[in-house]
Amino acid sequence: MASGLENPPRSRLTAARAAKLKSFLEPLFIRYHHAGFLETDPLRYVHRYRLPEDRETVALLSAALAYGNVRTIFGSIERVLEILGPSPAAFLRDFDRNEVRRRLAPFRHRFNSGDDVLLLLHWTGLSLARWGRLGEHFRQFYKTGDSDIGPALSGWVRSMLASDCTPVYADGLLPGPASARFLLSDPADGSACKRMNLFLRWMVRRDELDVGLWDFIQPSQLVLPLDAHLSRIVRYLGLTDRATNGWAAAQEATASLRLLDPDDPLRYDFALCRLGILGDCPAKPDRVTCASCMLLPVCRAGTSRTRLRKGRSGQKREASTTAYAARPSEPI
Repeated sequence: MASGLENPPRSRLTAARAAKLKSFLEPLFIRYHHAGFLETDPLRYVHRYRLPEDRETVALLSAALAYGNVRTIFGSIERVLEILGPSPAAFLRDFDRNEVRRRLAPFRHRFNSGDDVLLLLHWTGLSLARWGRLGEHFRQFYKTGDSDIGPALSGWVRSMLASDCTPVYADGLLPGPASARFLLSDPADGSACKRMNLFLRWMVRRDELDVGLWDFIQPSQLVLPLDAHLSRIVRYLGLTDRATNGWAAAQEATASLRLLDPDDPLRYDFALCRLGILGDCPAKPDRVTCASCMLLPVCRAGTSRTRLRKGRSGQKREASTTAYAARPSEPI
């Protein structure tokens, strides 16, 4: 096991800085962390189902495909869910692999093909057939004493990838460079594992948005789902200074957030992500946008950004609450 999984980095935040950040992140949480923004996120698909096994199944599929722009993500998820029907878990326990392969033949989601998605569905079906629930499969690798979810996630991902692959590969083995591996990332490889950590957040936290089906895991063990949007924001806030978006950066940012809420470090994840997804923290400096940001007083880049680039309008812009459908090309 990689040393980063055994010895996670510590936060460099002072107690005073953590307290100040929390005072600004709580209002951000109140603004964004509610069902009014659910339609801006792949989590929307999980809420369509009531049975726990269906929610798990749809959550894994939705998180695995949650890369690229939102229009592509939502379109890809919808196409697969159409095949799975009203009860995805029941469908996957016993389905015709050849028929589904035929239906997925035209499918393409950026780096992944229909065969990659078929393997993900096949592995999910095998897991459900053996364990009944994906959560029970994951439980086999979980230890209460682990400092974070990394070791359990790595064990579970390796177990899934080691499953039978005969629907696509005649020898039943997954080749080393197979693109299907991209759908289930392993923290032992150094990846930030954004999509797997997103899946785990949905499964472990429980509130108006996150469904919290896996109560055997402590929310304090979750790791921040670090992606392109969030990595920029957490650096602006000083949650990590690491230049690359690997597992260590995700761990360090999470360690900083634990200083704000030891029991629930991912409390602010959904709200922080809205800043990037809704364009309220754009990649290019924008004087007007930055000036209207709720986090400007604690943003290390905010002051310089407001001087660097003037917005198109001379008026101060209100923070966006527009539904994501109005910005379908934004990456997630």
